[in-house]
Amino acid sequence: MTSAAFETATPDPIAYLDRVAATDIGRSYKERMLDELGIRPGQTVLDLGCGPGTDLASLARAATATGTVIGVDHDRASVDTARERTADQRTVTVRLGDLHDLPLPDRTADGARTDRVLQHVTDPARALHEIHRVLRPGGRLVMGEPDWGTLTVDHPDDDLTRAYTRYVTDEAVRNARIGSQLPRLAAGAGFAVPSVIPVTSVFRDAGAADAILGLERTTQRAVTAGYLTEEAARRWLDHLTTGPFLAAVTLYIVVAES
Repeated sequence: MTSAAFETATPDPIAYLDRVAATDIGRSYKERMLDELGIRPGQTVLDLGCGPGTDLASLARAATATGTVIGVDHDRASVDTARERTADQRTVTVRLGDLHDLPLPDRTADGARTDRVLQHVTDPARALHEIHRVLRPGGRLVMGEPDWGTLTVDHPDDDLTRAYTRYVTDEAVRNARIGSQLPRLAAGAGFAVPSVIPVTSVFRDAGAADAILGLERTTQRAVTAGYLTEEAARRWLDHLTTGPFLAAVTLYIVVAES
């Protein structure tokens, strides 16, 4: 079932996050999130689920030398990497912590962001209540999350596409529909939601799509979970590597105000 066109080994998590951030798609939506956050000099800004610190420098530039940027992540290796990468930036601190129980006092920050984090947490509603707690009145939260229910991969056999995408939404991602659920969940946590911005990524190259979507790795897991047979998976991947390719998925940038 393996193909030389696709990556079969699971990439290192930090390397994967760096890879996505370096793509045109990654740079574009991250810039839009930064614009929507509207950071002013001197403000305190949180990067919740900061990973290896990919976005901390851009937040620090926006907050200027008079501001404060705090990154929080639950993964020790990511926190260590983020601290190393921002060691020369005195306005940036990185803390080990859980989004469900943030290690921050009430009304700490003027702004916060989450970037493809809430799709993985145990309880997004609880995390949003915590974020609301640590934001000052009038503070702004900008979230970027995919809705994997929007994922489409063109294939002559629609049944194979449905089986693959059903596995993604049923099992591969904990909160697979979080992108479109965020406005409702944010409102339930006490936020106003002035805007929702859909960003649809369209892939015409199978290799570029695989670098982000992990097409073969996900297909292998779908076989193990019983969503596809080995023969069906082989037909699925064979067409993706040889036929004209198109895949798309929508990420929602949701702006919320406390």
